[in-house]
Amino acid sequence: MTPAAPGGIAAQPGPAAPPLLAVRGLSQRYRLPRQHLLQRSPVVQALDGVSFTLEAGRSLGVVGESGSGKSTLARLVMALEAPSTGQVLFEGRDLHALPPRSLRAARAGFQMVFQDPYGSLDPRRTVLQTVAEPLALLQGRQPMADADQRRQAAAEALEAVGLRAADLDKVPHQFSGGQRQRIAIARALITRPRLIVADEPVSALDVSVQAQVLNLLQQLQHTHGLSYLFISHDLAVVDHLCDEVLVLQRGRVVEQGPPQTLFTTPQHPYTQQLLQAAAGAAPQSAAPA
Repeated sequence: MTPAAPGGIAAQPGPAAPPLLAVRGLSQRYRLPRQHLLQRSPVVQALDGVSFTLEAGRSLGVVGESGSGKSTLARLVMALEAPSTGQVLFEGRDLHALPPRSLRAARAGFQMVFQDPYGSLDPRRTVLQTVAEPLALLQGRQPMADADQRRQAAAEALEAVGLRAADLDKVPHQFSGGQRQRIAIARALITRPRLIVADEPVSALDVSVQAQVLNLLQQLQHTHGLSYLFISHDLAVVDHLCDEVLVLQRGRVVEQGPPQTLFTTPQHPYTQQLLQAAAGAAPQSAAPA
């Protein structure tokens, strides 16, 4: 029932808030180097008209084989490259239409965790330097130029992922792969983002460590109200972690829906094929019990 405004006139509901992330008609084409032109088309269509929305506090899994466009989608959502056509709206603003300074400030609200915890951390930089680096995005809104403040914020981020403040002065080679990925997650958390794009965040880890990192991501979502765009080839992981699943084939969305529906009654032959392949690899899955 619509509440009455003063004077007895029914109050009209305000405009609905936009979704946290809205992708509209996103396409990406790449021109091949000249040496490949005699063998194939000079243009590769990496994404073709991809659209979806992601609400705050929810997780969307993106699955598909290698070359399906998953990592291209991640780069476009992160505004690391410009699309051929389409929009990426974060909190209602088209990231690719923002001037550079505004885009830089907006990046505090969305961060990325990469696949390789060995390659994503600079071996010459301390954990403090690595984790505190994104704080520069806050300047102008919430300056943090003081070294003690940066160290405190980095320590809190490390402790949130199960590491210690005493680790801040160490360098990456002193940590295991799972610990390095926790450092990468701490770096993503330090600006208190609303969205984290996770591109195969556990595929480079030992099976015994994967479940620990996945449980950490789930715990952080509940604690901080995070949204995840979770890219993975492991359907069991996506089934465990995500509220919605989007299936990409050759850059196109062929099916989308909640995992309990999509993974039990898939409608598209490609989704059926992915599930059959996953069933054959089930013993290697690292999804938490």
